[in-house]
Amino acid sequence: MILSAQEITRRLCSEHPQEKLGITPYAAECQQPASYDLRAADDIHLARGTCTLIPSMEWVELPPDVAGTLRCRSSFGRRGVLMGAGFVDPGFRGQLTLCLTNMGPDDIELHRSERIVQMILHEVKNGNERYNGRYQDSTGAVEAKKA
Repeated sequence: MILSAQEITRRLCSEHPQEKLGITPYAAECQQPASYDLRAADDIHLARGTCTLIPSMEWVELPPDVAGTLRCRSSFGRRGVLMGAGFVDPGFRGQLTLCLTNMGPDDIELHRSERIVQMILHEVKNGNERYNGRYQDSTGAVEAKKA
């Protein structure tokens, strides 16, 4: 099940740690009917033909029963921007590293606070395990870590 705007808002305000969702800073204008738009943390130049790692402005904390799927906003998709590495495990905490590849004909300038990626939140049935991997508590754009 995909979480609705109403359910996202309810979980942001919840006092129960098992269902508490964190998105900081939260902006009402980023809330969509069934997703939340993540913003660029910095001004970034997306050169055509290159993959660029961009940190989200938001610090995200998912409870153990929620996972996230990341999708490039359609306005960027129409310009040839593709999103890679688009899944967030239950229990993840940190800034998200957004992997964007500009396959369009032109360079693209992204500005701090610009909405660039949609995070779709999904309920995980019987979810009780939390992510505890190498990217937990990430800040900034995090390069791939060596195994």
